[in-house]
Amino acid sequence: MTKSIIHTNGAPAAVGPYSQAVVAGPGSTVYLSGQIGLVPATGEMISDHFEDQVRQSFANMKAVIEAAGGSLEKIVKLTLFLTDLGKFAIANGIMAELLPEPYPARSTIGVKSLPKGALFEIEAIIVI
Repeated sequence: MTKSIIHTNGAPAAVGPYSQAVVAGPGSTVYLSGQIGLVPATGEMISDHFEDQVRQSFANMKAVIEAAGGSLEKIVKLTLFLTDLGKFAIANGIMAELLPEPYPARSTIGVKSLPKGALFEIEAIIVI
């Protein structure tokens, strides 16, 4: 298996031993690492507001997808991580606003905590 590493300055740098995304195999399946609401230029959380973090996470994810040569239409699977499932409707509404139909497959997981105190994280698989 061959793999290529994707990196863009349009999304925050990795905060650990991982890549922003990896293209795997002879085809073009791209596995994106989770994105939280960090501002790429500063590496700081955009704010402590859930909606702001969701929107920044989607913007970061979009930047990595575009660096891989894809687009939001190419997402086949999303996984959302929320520290408060009571805010699921907010995340769901933002996703419906930002992603084109037909929507990708999706899982939503409630977690106790996320890196850097984030309230939301998103990861994706795309095929280009």
